[in-house]
Amino acid sequence: MKVTMKDVAKYAGVSLGSVSKVINKIHVKEATREKVLKAIEELNYEIDENARALKTNRSHTVALILPSIWHPFFSEFAYHIEEYLSKNKYKLFLCNSDGDAEKENEYIQMVRQSKVDGIIGITYSDIDRYVSSQLPFVTIDRHFSEEVTYVTSDNFHGGEIAAEELVKRQCKKLAFVGAISVYPTETQNRKHGFIHYCETNQIDFVKFTPLEPIDYLSGELEDFLRENTEVDGIFAINDLVALQTIQIMTKLNKKVVEDYQIIGFDGIRKNNEFPYELSTIAQPIEKMAEAAVQTLLALITGNSFEQRTILPVTFKPGKTTINNE
Repeated sequence: MKVTMKDVAKYAGVSLGSVSKVINKIHVKEATREKVLKAIEELNYEIDENARALKTNRSHTVALILPSIWHPFFSEFAYHIEEYLSKNKYKLFLCNSDGDAEKENEYIQMVRQSKVDGIIGITYSDIDRYVSSQLPFVTIDRHFSEEVTYVTSDNFHGGEIAAEELVKRQCKKLAFVGAISVYPTETQNRKHGFIHYCETNQIDFVKFTPLEPIDYLSGELEDFLRENTEVDGIFAINDLVALQTIQIMTKLNKKVVEDYQIIGFDGIRKNNEFPYELSTIAQPIEKMAEAAVQTLLALITGNSFEQRTILPVTFKPGKTTINNE
């Protein structure tokens, strides 16, 4: 027979209300709390999460919207989000939007219907009309017309670092490779930081910045690289674009490090035990996930939080730049 809250109250010698308060993390005397927790353990009482959600108007579930689960950065980010939510007794509802604004709106409606308590979103589609500052929503690398809270890394400084590291390694003509989104995203600051460093230090550079969406292997980037044969230092907007650029340069009989050097952005690698194959500007993915979870839970519970969280990035040398140490 299933153990009930009444059984717990009777075993602990306290009121049913006291048991309810302990379960719902409402303050009671420490002696009462200990009695209830001991009774729960000894009776092997299982909390009815559905009933609890109805009473507190919270599901203790958070939706994570990702544009793709195939991208290594997004996969690692999701792993850390789940870890930090679990530590806070929350469950993860993973949403693979594939960049579909309507699908993302469906997840937003779930918050309004109390099916999930809030959203952490990496979204580069047109959902501005669905998002408001009253919605428990933390966005990553994206800001909206409303004052929506976001967490990001220092993309601008990352672009500066990339340009500086290429110059340190004797590159004479630099190139930025990365498409431009029609929506306001922090990732564009990677380009701005790169250009700022080049212009400030009078470094010769060119840029490949078509509008998204773009297939980097379709021929446009290849044409750009053919036209700019003097380029010997490349900064790609992310690691996957860097890998695609290397693929094209190989097709053009250019050898990485020997003929040119390239730096990506994100910090993708097989796992923490493996070295970086690609020289990259690494984002603090775990810290970004932790900050996103902490901020969202503060929004949900009505506690104070930072509207903007910007975390530092670091250069991680790999096999696509000269070892300068």
